[in-house]
Amino acid sequence: MESIVSGLLEAVPIPRVARVRQRFPDEHIPADRLPEHILALLAKKGVAAGIRPGMKIAITAGSRGIRNIPLILGTLVRFVRDCGGEPYLVAAMGSHGGATSQGQREVLAGLGITEETVGCPIRSGMEVVPAGRNAEGAQVYMSRDAAQADGVIVCNRIKPHTCFRGPCESGLMKMMAIGLGKQVGADWCHKEGFQNMAKNVRLFGSTVLEALPVLFGVGILENAYDRTAEVVVLDREEIPEKEPDYLKKAMGLLPRIHVPECEVLVVDTIGKNFSGGGMDANITGTFVTPYASGGLRSQRVAVLDLSPESHHNGTGCGMAHATTRRFFDKMDWEQTYPNVITSTVIENVRIPMVLKNDREAIQVCLRTCTGVGPQGPRLVRIANSMELTHIYLSENYLPQIAGHPYLEQETEVMELPFDQAGNLTDLGRFG
Repeated sequence: MESIVSGLLEAVPIPRVARVRQRFPDEHIPADRLPEHILALLAKKGVAAGIRPGMKIAITAGSRGIRNIPLILGTLVRFVRDCGGEPYLVAAMGSHGGATSQGQREVLAGLGITEETVGCPIRSGMEVVPAGRNAEGAQVYMSRDAAQADGVIVCNRIKPHTCFRGPCESGLMKMMAIGLGKQVGADWCHKEGFQNMAKNVRLFGSTVLEALPVLFGVGILENAYDRTAEVVVLDREEIPEKEPDYLKKAMGLLPRIHVPECEVLVVDTIGKNFSGGGMDANITGTFVTPYASGGLRSQRVAVLDLSPESHHNGTGCGMAHATTRRFFDKMDWEQTYPNVITSTVIENVRIPMVLKNDREAIQVCLRTCTGVGPQGPRLVRIANSMELTHIYLSENYLPQIAGHPYLEQETEVMELPFDQAGNLTDLGRFG
C-alpha cells in the first residue's frame, strides 16, 4: 500500500546547497606539547606539595567529548604517581550511562578513557555518601569512590551550559555538584529546576568542595575547532572564585554558525559526546528551557542520526521536529530516560515526527515552514554541533557568503546526495 505521508512529501523541493568553510580563531596548544605544558603549570602552582607518598588520589573523568582528554588525564595520573601517590579515575557524570556502573564505564571507553589509555584503575560505582547540607539546608551527596580518596583532583572542560546562565555553568563546580553526585546527588541538585541551577551549582558544589579533600582543579578551555585553547590549574580556594572568569573566556571561544537564521536546520548526528543535550543549543538555538538563549534561529529542525558514542542515549531528539526511523531504532529508553528524569527536562526526549528516511525528514520540515519569502526556504546543514568548519548553506545564502569575512564558498551549488533509499550518502562527512 502506498504511503500517504510519502505522497504528501514527494513533490516538496529541497534547496540546492553549497559547501561553505567557516573561519574562527585557532590559537591552541598542540597535543604533543600538552603533557609538558600541564606539568609546567602544576610545577608553577606548587601542587605537588599536597601529595604525599602512598596517598590515594581520585581524578574526575566526565562524559563530555573533550579533545585530548585521555592524554590530559594520563598526564595527571603520571604526575600523581611521580609524587608517590596512587591515582585512580572516578567516573563523575551524574546519571549518564543509564545511571549504572557498567554504563558509565562504557561511556568513558567511548571517549577513549580506559585503564590502559590513562594508566590507572577506573572506579565507576554509583554509591554515594552524604556530603552534608548546603547553606540553604538541602542534603548534598557525593560519590563514595571519591570520598574514599586521600585527595581529589577535579578535572573538566569549562564552557557555557545549554539550559541555564550563571557565574559557573559547565565546569569544575558543576563537576562537583552533579558529576560527583552520581544519580542521587544529581537528582537532588536538579529538584528546584533549571531556573535555580545557577544558584544550586554554587551551593551544592561548595558543599562537596568542603567535604572532599580537593587538592586542586584542572580546567580545560577549547576553541571553536574543539582544540585545547588553554589549561588552567586552580587551588581549591580559587575554583569558585576564578571559574566565572574562565567561563566568560570560554563563551568567547565558542564556534557559531555565521548566518543568524534559517527556515530549516538539518543536523546529521546528535549524541551525548557532542553535548549533554545531544546538540549544543548555544550553536543550534535548540534550547530546552527559557533560562538560556542564543545560537541559530530556525523554524524547523531535522535530526537524522544518533552517534555510536552516545550509547543509544537519544537525548536531544525532543528539540527536533522530524527524525528518521534509523535514529528512532537506535534509541534505548533505559539509556535515555534516567538522564532526563534526573535533570527534570523531559522536553528533550519528546518524540518528533519519525520519517522513513533522510529525504522525508528534511522534506517534512520544509513543507511545514510558514511565512517563507519569494527567495524560498533557507536551509543550513551541519554534521553535528561540534564540527562547524564545513557546513552546507542553501543557494539563497550566496549573496551573504560573497564578501563575508568568515565564510568561504568551497563548492559549486549542488543537489543533496541521496541514495535510492532516500538517505544521504555523505552523512556526517563534510570535510
